[in-house]
Amino acid sequence: MKSDPHPFADTHLRKRHRRARWFKNLTLFAIGLSISFLFYFLTDMVVKGLPAFQQTYIKVTIHYTTQSQSNPFAALDKSYRKIISRAWYRALPQQMAVNPALLNTQAEVWALADDQVDQYLKGHYHNLKPKERTLVDHLQAKGEVVLKFNALFFSHSDSKIPEFAGLKSAMVGSVLTLFITMVLAFPLGVMTAVYLEEFAIDNRWTQFIEININNLAAIPSILFGLLGLAIFINLFGLPRSSALVGGLTLALMTLPIIIVSARAALRSIPDSIRQAGYGLGLSKLQVVQDHVLPLAFPGILTGSIIGLAHAMGETAPLIIIGMIAFIPDSPDSFTQAATVMPAQIFTWAGMPERAYIEKTAAAIMVLLGVLLSFNGLAIYLRKKFAVKW
Repeated sequence: MKSDPHPFADTHLRKRHRRARWFKNLTLFAIGLSISFLFYFLTDMVVKGLPAFQQTYIKVTIHYTTQSQSNPFAALDKSYRKIISRAWYRALPQQMAVNPALLNTQAEVWALADDQVDQYLKGHYHNLKPKERTLVDHLQAKGEVVLKFNALFFSHSDSKIPEFAGLKSAMVGSVLTLFITMVLAFPLGVMTAVYLEEFAIDNRWTQFIEININNLAAIPSILFGLLGLAIFINLFGLPRSSALVGGLTLALMTLPIIIVSARAALRSIPDSIRQAGYGLGLSKLQVVQDHVLPLAFPGILTGSIIGLAHAMGETAPLIIIGMIAFIPDSPDSFTQAATVMPAQIFTWAGMPERAYIEKTAAAIMVLLGVLLSFNGLAIYLRKKFAVKW
């Protein structure tokens, strides 16, 4: 009977296989745990956020009288006063002022319900008294209390009245801020990348610039907020909390990301393209402008879109420059006070009323939808315009 000539090798091989199995199982466990947390997060967000897309309305009879012009609560019977939203009462005098023909008439309308009524009908925590709950149940049995699509969530701005608060000002502020970011960061980032990759001489100075650009792409975003506060607000005196300052600050943060991604796209173009251009007698500028840059543009665009999506989800730098302020009206210009969706989510998350919990989750769903759309667009452009060498 022969003995194993290499017993040590076999033992060592078995140990290696055992360690490989352990590593594989640990990797699968980590992936499964990550997917579980992601699934729990998305499920919890959807469960909490979906109710915010519906709002309670109550059918009431309004008495347009002279007394109700000065005291809107007099327009309804006393039993309804506690279950109707204060925001709806505030709009009555304005309606009568715009349309004087309403005076001394009455009409049946669907009035916005108080947030406590809304939470009660959705099965959430509420502070309704037994008498008010009985009234709501009676009206619901008669078909005079319904849940409708919450158009106010998209057509109104922030409000201290939960059922009246919406995302409009934050969405408009996000669009204005991202427009400034894109107009500044994209051309500057691309031109910087083209210069460093195609024209700059490789020396200590350019190496120093490259190292700092890579470092800027990795530093915490809140530092860009401090930089924006120091330069754009304190030094240049630009209006605080404005989309202009927010866009400039996010442009500083996005610029290194665009430069790095644009340089990677330019570096992916084979040198044979450049050499062919030189062989035809083209100058370096003509080769870069007419051949290299068009071929690298899909990759540049993809990286820039992802960079802008990253900027859209930022909150920390914008808090520093004051874009966390209460904005009840949508901004009409780049210099007016504005807020953005991440900052609005941060504000609502700290509000004590239960209705803001579902609005926070719903706003996160909207923001995630926009960010996923940006990433989907980047993937589509990369696949559509990809060039295989």
